[in-house]
Amino acid sequence: MTAAEPSSPWTPARRAERMNPSILREILKVTDRPGILSMAGGLPSPESFPVEAMRAACERVLRDTPREALQYAASEGFAPLREWVAAHLAGQGMAVGADQVLITTGSQQGLDLVAKVLVDPGAPVAVETPTYLGALQAFSPMEPIFASVASDADGPLPEAVAALAHDAPGTRFLYVLPNFQNPSGRLMPEARREALVAAAKRAGVPLVEDNPYGDLWFDEAPPRPLAARWPEGTIYLGSFSKVLAPGLRLGYLVAPRALYPKLLQAKQAADLHTPGFNQRVVHEVIRDGFLDTHVPKIRAMYRRQRDALCEALREHLPAGSEWQPPSGGMFCWVRLPAGCDATALLPQAVEQGIAFVPGAAFYARQPDARTVRLSFVTLTPDEIRTAVATLGALLRRHLTEDAPTPTP
Repeated sequence: MTAAEPSSPWTPARRAERMNPSILREILKVTDRPGILSMAGGLPSPESFPVEAMRAACERVLRDTPREALQYAASEGFAPLREWVAAHLAGQGMAVGADQVLITTGSQQGLDLVAKVLVDPGAPVAVETPTYLGALQAFSPMEPIFASVASDADGPLPEAVAALAHDAPGTRFLYVLPNFQNPSGRLMPEARREALVAAAKRAGVPLVEDNPYGDLWFDEAPPRPLAARWPEGTIYLGSFSKVLAPGLRLGYLVAPRALYPKLLQAKQAADLHTPGFNQRVVHEVIRDGFLDTHVPKIRAMYRRQRDALCEALREHLPAGSEWQPPSGGMFCWVRLPAGCDATALLPQAVEQGIAFVPGAAFYARQPDARTVRLSFVTLTPDEIRTAVATLGALLRRHLTEDAPTPTP
C-alpha cells in the first residue's frame, strides 16, 4: 500500500475551472504521429516559411542593433513595425494611426487581452456559429454567457445580430472572422458586411474582427474589413503567423483610441512586451515589400492543394455529404451524411492512417456532430487524394454497417 497523497494547499480561482485543455491540441497528440495523413492541425505549410530571409534578417539585426534587440522594449511594440502595420491596413481601406497599433504575442494574446478588458462574469459575448475554438478558450475564463449567433454560408445573419439587443442585452461584443473563417472557411461578401455592421450599430454591439487568413485569397481579395466601416466600434486583430511563420508568435491589435490604454495596461501585466528581437527581425524582412512577392507564392501553393481536396471530395465522399469549396485560407468545412458522428469516427480514422478535427468543438452551443474541419495545406495533393479516399471508404463502410436490415 502506498502512502496517501497529501492534500494540496492550493485553492484555484473560480475562473480556473473554466480553463480546459484545447480539444484540438489533445487530438493532435494522437494524430500527429509518424505515418498519419493529418488534415487536423490548423498549421501553415512549413514549405511557406521564408527561412533564408529570416536568417539574413537575424544577422543584420544582430550586426546593426544587437543591444537594442536584446534589451527590454516598449510595451506598445517596435515603432517602425507599428508604422508598417498602420500603412499596410491603410491599403485595405482602414484609417489607422500607428498609435492605435499594439504588437501582441500572436493574435491569440489579442483575444486574451480583449477578454480581460471587456468581459465581466455573466456578461454576454456573441460568437458566430460555428466559431474559432481558440477564441472560446480565451473568453471562457472571464465567465461570459455565450450568445451563439445564427449563421449561414455568408456569415452571421444580420437579423440575428440585431436581435442581440433584445435576446442578450448588454452584449460586450460580437467576435467575427469575415475572411476564410476558422473552422468553416467561409468568406463574408460585401453585402453581408454592410448589413452586419448596420445591424451591430443598431443593436449597440461592438465588433472584434479577427483576420489571420485574409491575405490567403486564391482568386480575388476579400472586401474591405469591418473595421473600415465602423472604426470606433471595432477592434481588429491581425497576425504574421500565416504569411511568415507561427513560431515567431507575432500578431497585432488595432483599437479605438478610447480603448487602447486599457488594452496596453493588460498587455503590460501579461508579459511587459512582445519579444523585441522577433519584432525587429520581422520588420527587417517585410519593410521593403517582401510580402508582395512571398504571399502570392503561398496562395498559389494553397490553391493547388484546395483544388486537389475538392476534386477528391467530389469523387470519394458518399451521397449526403455537404461542403463549399473555400475561396481562400486553410480550411474546408464538411457536413457528413445523416447518421454520422465525427467524434465517434475519429478513432477509426486514425486506425486507417488519417486524421481530421470533429466540428463539434467549434460551437459555443448546440454542436453539430456531423461536421468536420479539414485542413489542406500541410499535405501534398497526392497525400490529400489518398486521405480523402480513405475517409470516403470509412464513411461508406460506416453507413453500410448502420443501415437497417431489410425485413424478410
